[in-house]
Amino acid sequence: MFDAETTALLRAVHDDVCETVSRHETSVRRHVASVILEAASKGETSVDGLKQVGRRALSEAPILRH
Repeated sequence: MFDAETTALLRAVHDDVCETVSRHETSVRRHVASVILEAASKGETSVDGLKQVGRRALSEAPILRH
């Protein structure tokens, strides 16, 4: 779907956006990844644009606490 360079960029953006989210909060991390991927598939390719989309997704994500 994406070339290696774009995939690396998407991972870096996701890691940056989710840096304060525990690795155990998989539903939140998955939600953010999904929204970032959707934006990229629709043509958003700038780092700033993808981070903005990811941060918005993070703020709207359901947070599950144990």
